[in-house]
Amino acid sequence: MLDIILFIVGIACVVIGADWLVDGSVSIAKRSGISEYVIGATIVGIGTSMPELAVSFFAALKGNADIAIGNVAGSNMANTLLILGITALISPIAFTRQNLRRDIPITFGVSVLLALFALDTFIWKSAANRIIRPEAIFLLLLFAGYMWLNFKQDKASAGPSCEVPEETQEKPMGLFKSIAMIVIGLGLLVLGGNIFVDSGTNIAKALGVSDSLIAISMMAVGTSLPELATCIIAAAKKNNQLALGNILGSNISNILLIVGVSGTVVPLNINAQSFISLMLLPASIVVLWLTSFTFKRKTLDRFDGAILVLLYAAYIVMIGRM
Repeated sequence: MLDIILFIVGIACVVIGADWLVDGSVSIAKRSGISEYVIGATIVGIGTSMPELAVSFFAALKGNADIAIGNVAGSNMANTLLILGITALISPIAFTRQNLRRDIPITFGVSVLLALFALDTFIWKSAANRIIRPEAIFLLLLFAGYMWLNFKQDKASAGPSCEVPEETQEKPMGLFKSIAMIVIGLGLLVLGGNIFVDSGTNIAKALGVSDSLIAISMMAVGTSLPELATCIIAAAKKNNQLALGNILGSNISNILLIVGVSGTVVPLNINAQSFISLMLLPASIVVLWLTSFTFKRKTLDRFDGAILVLLYAAYIVMIGRM
């Protein structure tokens, strides 16, 4: 019973911490006139990925590599299929030319790269599949390049097409308050992430369920709650590019930053359930890209959203039976 209470407290801490971190970060970003998509892909995307970072980092530190890699794989599947699906059910998401030609392909590319890194037994004939430190460091370098590319291209294309979204037209909070929210938010994330891993692992053992299944399903959805809340709010305010940027940016951050940081701490072993999820990540991005050609062209409409949610349900059932 105590572990269940702590598990809920851990979720509350990471969600509140992420919310405060995002609010403080976006408030600072408003002052610089960053475009809606880039705010979503960088400031908000990284901010809402902090729960995954906290959980995966502490899991790696404590030797629970199944949770570290499974959390990232499960969270990305939840982001792409479940959260974008729910968001589209609330308000259809229109894809821009840049989304289709750059943003979605980049997300697909890093998903394929992570899948390739996980193919040690097939490519190198190793005894086990895992993410080793050189691969993790390479992912971190790619993350730095991704951040540079976003801000460089955003600055180059500044103009009417990159106007600040409606919610960013409000007067931002004071600088001191913004910084305080970022610091406190990070503190809550670290605290919540530690509690979350300990209680989640204990619950998994008590139920006789593997760490990887808990990470891929319950814990992955739990750490994706900030993305879900952000996307629902953005969809309700018709800031759909912010929602799309949040999901794609979060997926990229999960792979490049979180796997990079966690894999630098300790090599991440990949078991069968996590391996299947990693192999399915590129397929989920292809499905998202294909939705731009159905019915309302270049739009993720409500029908597409329903299909994504159903695919996520099928994914959970498949993983649960393994």
